[in-house]
Amino acid sequence: MESWKRKLRMGMVGGGQGAFIGGVHRIAATLDQQIEVVAGCFSRHPENTRITGAELYLDANRCYNSYAEMAAAEAVLPENERIDFVSIVTPNISHFEIAKTFLEAGFHVVCDKPMTYSLDEAEALVKLVEDSGLVFALTHNYTGHPLVRHARALFAEGSMGQIRKGIVEYLQDFLMVPHKKLGQKQAAWRVDPAQSGIGGTMGDVGTHCVNLLEYVTGDPISELCADKSTFLPDRVLDEDVNALLRFKGGGKGVLSISQVATGEENGLGAVP
Repeated sequence: MESWKRKLRMGMVGGGQGAFIGGVHRIAATLDQQIEVVAGCFSRHPENTRITGAELYLDANRCYNSYAEMAAAEAVLPENERIDFVSIVTPNISHFEIAKTFLEAGFHVVCDKPMTYSLDEAEALVKLVEDSGLVFALTHNYTGHPLVRHARALFAEGSMGQIRKGIVEYLQDFLMVPHKKLGQKQAAWRVDPAQSGIGGTMGDVGTHCVNLLEYVTGDPISELCADKSTFLPDRVLDEDVNALLRFKGGGKGVLSISQVATGEENGLGAVP
């Protein structure tokens, strides 16, 4: 097979000035020098997109005012110029429509987790991806760590035996103060069910826990009993969750996540 001759061309929706995860995705995408960012709609505000594009040294003509404009314009570019895939790093409420637009335009999609705003949207997106034959990737990044891959291989070959007990936790203090009232953009949409969905901390970091536990062990969670808590006044979505788990193979587990755990910056850990 002939080796790949060029870098993959990435477009991005979201991740403009004042955002957090977009910059992280751009750094991760370019770590191995196999991907370059060539286009984007980085914000709902065209001026933000223009500034972000300039900071990334992009062609101003490839910095679009809307994601729909971007998908349509990139689709008609010559094959040796257009993006190969798009990275979606926007609030949860917009994941489905953006992914749908780019899939229908013929582009592969990489989307930040959680997959969509609702289960109905997720099921509709699965069908869209299957019908398109294109790649849809969800960014559960911790599965790429060498030790995680090694642990998964040990379980797959049977070296670890049957799962009896699995413990996973993800502790942060990101939401321990009322960032939304202080104008913190990243907290504002995460604590808003109209933008985030029905899961607060569960949707933000709990998804990583479930993914990591099931990815490593190969044993899916079949049942759970969860205690969800919200401590700060005027908050609606969960900030702290403790859950008992049952695995399909008969084992038991514990999940503990929080974004109001004082002194914890980014504490993800698992003991299967």
